[in-house]
Amino acid sequence: MAQADENPPAVGDGLVRGAHWGLLAFIAGFGAYHLTNLVLTAVLSGRFTGFDDAEEMPDLGPLLLLAFVPNLMLGLAPVLAARRWGSFRELGVLPNLRDIKIGLACGGFALLAGYLTNLLLLPVFGTDLESGNPLAGLAQGVGDHPVWLALAALIVVLVAPLSEEVLIRGALWTGLAAHRVPQWAVLALTAAVFAQLHGEPSRTLALFVQGLAIGAARLLSERTGSSVVAHAANNLPPALLLLGAP
Repeated sequence: MAQADENPPAVGDGLVRGAHWGLLAFIAGFGAYHLTNLVLTAVLSGRFTGFDDAEEMPDLGPLLLLAFVPNLMLGLAPVLAARRWGSFRELGVLPNLRDIKIGLACGGFALLAGYLTNLLLLPVFGTDLESGNPLAGLAQGVGDHPVWLALAALIVVLVAPLSEEVLIRGALWTGLAAHRVPQWAVLALTAAVFAQLHGEPSRTLALFVQGLAIGAARLLSERTGSSVVAHAANNLPPALLLLGAP
């Protein structure tokens, strides 16, 4: 009986450690993202103005990598924290077959939900829904160079979903769950953070709804890998449109 009484505290200690590294990693990743954005804005401000002709503009393709550095910072802190205080396996990032099935289904639903929500909001925001899409500006900045467009599409489909999901449905979800926050509240909170992170006011509601669908994959599978697949599936059509941009 004495040995049986020692087991519950060990589980409790694990929950405390999970909450510790999960929430701390989220705060660090979120802060690093915004700090990196500020640094890049300060460094690059005014560097690409004053050109009279579009032909005088330098090739902006290489800057594509810099544009996604803040996004990479989102996932770096959770990975380092998991290795330091927890276990990288706790994140469940590498998808298995079940994750892929659940992720594709939830990703398809996220696309549909986002489309229908934007359709309902079209009378309110009008063309702002399209002008607020960062991929449109990205395509214009990169131009028609196939290598840079392909790289941009790859980042949109693979890199961005991975880094964002490791932070939101990985670190933040783990931290909230470790504090015994109800699952429905975790789902809603992570969807709200997902929507806010993109910084697109006219599409906030649609992004929130899509965040709920992507989070549903994490909820059903209990693994971040499924939400990575769902997020990637959700980003696939915009990435294909980016490849076909003039």
